[in-house]
Amino acid sequence: MKSAFIASTALLSLLLNGYALADEDCSDPVSDWQPRETLRQQVEQQYGWSVQRIKVDDGCYKLKGLDRKGNAIEASYSPASLHLHTLEIHFRDDGDARDYLGSPLTE
Repeated sequence: MKSAFIASTALLSLLLNGYALADEDCSDPVSDWQPRETLRQQVEQQYGWSVQRIKVDDGCYKLKGLDRKGNAIEASYSPASLHLHTLEIHFRDDGDARDYLGSPLTE
């Protein structure tokens, strides 16, 4: 009885993890994609990022570069809408996350 519960829990966990991983891919039709240069201009103007590379990975635009404070960034964008899908920031030792968290709560 106990082993059946553990097995079903493990199977459910694997299924849910697979679903979550599959959700990270973009599925925009290629005919609707905007040029990479448009994305480059957008993030440079809006955020002050310095773009080092934009490539296609899992149907998304994957961008690597530096933010305006020199922190390494990796971002994933939907190629049709150019909406941010995922963002990773690798802060330097003196990095500060306040730019990405908005205004601080009461201190």
